[in-house]
Amino acid sequence: MQININTDKTIERHASLDEHVQTVVDAAIHRFAEQITRVEVHLSDNNSQKSADGDNRCLMEARVNGYQPIAVSDHAATLHQAISGAADKLKRAIDSALGRLHDAQRHAAAPALAEAETDDE
Repeated sequence: MQININTDKTIERHASLDEHVQTVVDAAIHRFAEQITRVEVHLSDNNSQKSADGDNRCLMEARVNGYQPIAVSDHAATLHQAISGAADKLKRAIDSALGRLHDAQRHAAAPALAEAETDDE
């Protein structure tokens, strides 16, 4: 699973920020790693000019095999809170999407299995 990090001009990108994003994203969605090819992370601060923080934004988009891209975002007072919030939302969104995908596959297989059982009788 590849994690790409993008920042706007208001965020100073450095190695510790990249490492933090990698760690948080990997911890949140590691159980889905085989089904995800890439995660795009976009960080921004919409109120960088003002002294009061509060509009840090983290947008995450996951590319899941066999499914449309899944995107979530979170706004928070600090960048770290926004990253954690978005990672939690991404985990829930992927879990929900893959659950629906597996349910659809299971329901599609059920009629075929029922036909095979009636043919054996």
